[in-house]
Amino acid sequence: MLQPKRTRYRKQHKMNPKGVAIKGSTVSFGSFALKSMEIGRITNRQLESARIAMTRYMKREGKVWIRIFPDKPVTKKPQEVRMGKGKGALDHWVAVVKPGKIMFELDGVPSAIAIEALRLAAQKLPVMTKTVVRADYSE
Repeated sequence: MLQPKRTRYRKQHKMNPKGVAIKGSTVSFGSFALKSMEIGRITNRQLESARIAMTRYMKREGKVWIRIFPDKPVTKKPQEVRMGKGKGALDHWVAVVKPGKIMFELDGVPSAIAIEALRLAAQKLPVMTKTVVRADYSE
């Protein structure tokens, strides 16, 4: 599971992401990519689940790049605990994505396999996505 080795602060503010992604919005490494179409939080478990779905369908050939990293801690208080007494303990890690952010890239497989692998990965994620092909791609 992805998570930071260490952080400067144990607990972070929630924040309210607005706008579209400027950085990380173009296909850089592979030929095919999965692009986010809405704002969302993707947990480390969802990322790992999507990665496994892709690599299993591709039969572990080709290469996969994960362009997002879950570096934001999310806290949670136990159930049926009264209000107050501070912020809860760390529960899980999330990556915040904006519309236009490339989340996964892959290369080294035929286009039909790549598009189906990205579709399977998209089913594991809580945001609407679309498959993008590199502009200069030719089979």
